[in-house]
Amino acid sequence: MKLLLDESLPKDLRLHFPGHEVATVPERGWASKSNGELLQLASAEFDALLTADQNLEFQQNVSRYEIGVVVLVAPSNRVQALLPLVPRVLEVLPGLRPGTLVRVESPTAGGDGGE
Repeated sequence: MKLLLDESLPKDLRLHFPGHEVATVPERGWASKSNGELLQLASAEFDALLTADQNLEFQQNVSRYEIGVVVLVAPSNRVQALLPLVPRVLEVLPGLRPGTLVRVESPTAGGDGGE
């Protein structure tokens, strides 16, 4: 699966998705793009966008785009805080469909760790 890490996530997080092709927004030259423009560009090349932007689901109609979105919710955007979410992200990815958004939350972020 081709994954795109939003600029809200640390680039080193890419190392924790073995078997997936992972790129970052900055290395694609898409830094500072609006969410809508980013989703449009990413839809043409990627299967999923991973982001920490919790407002994206309220700002964009994700169903309009040919890409799935995974929102990582953790106490911080540091790799150490995000690593506990990686196993759940890896579980969610095979069933992620274009135009859908899934939240993966850390138990300490106030969620139940589910969708």
